[in-house]
Amino acid sequence: MKGHKFLKVTGILMIIAAALYIIAGVFIGGLGALAAGLGAGSGLTASFYLALVVTLAGGVCQLIAGIKGVKHCKSSENAKKCMVWGIVVVAFNLFALILDMVNGSPFDVMNLVTGLVVPGLYIYGAILNSRADDSQPAA
Repeated sequence: MKGHKFLKVTGILMIIAAALYIIAGVFIGGLGALAAGLGAGSGLTASFYLALVVTLAGGVCQLIAGIKGVKHCKSSENAKKCMVWGIVVVAFNLFALILDMVNGSPFDVMNLVTGLVVPGLYIYGAILNSRADDSQPAA
């Protein structure tokens, strides 16, 4: 299968990135809880909590996608499920980028590239795996 290396390598990269997203979300949430406990809770906006939820949910989805990519990299039967998980990860990354800009952060090209390139290659690997059935002669 042509796409199994794409799917495996990008799956591993997505697992690493997901761990960082989840750690960052827990750290940011902890800082927010500390600030709220010290009386600065009124300064925390709904967009802070939305960004926290998006970070944690996106990290979990990316972790699931990465694990599925590594686990099913040599299986063409699960390629479509991997494509769906890759699209979910791309959607979370785009939503996080939009949310950052709404919160006043400048547009970050590097964030866009890293948030789309790895999941894009993951989707590409899943597409190549799904086409493996089409190119295999019937036995």
